[in-house]
Amino acid sequence: MTALPEHMTPERWLFHLLSARAAREGGVLRRKLRDVERIVGRDAFLHELRRRGYRAAVNGDQIVIFCNRAPVHLVE
Repeated sequence: MTALPEHMTPERWLFHLLSARAAREGGVLRRKLRDVERIVGRDAFLHELRRRGYRAAVNGDQIVIFCNRAPVHLVE
């Protein structure tokens, strides 16, 4: 795994992620679950999602973040 640059703290990484255009517009983001766990930690990440009223789903090694307060329904 590649180390984070020295200036990139977990807080900055999370801020950068959740400041993305898709997030600001209420869209969807996707990241590797291992990166979220390695950089921020699952608990801190989920806490921030709850604080914002966002939802997320895990599929395989990806986490999909729904950057809005709308309900999420799985369609099979």
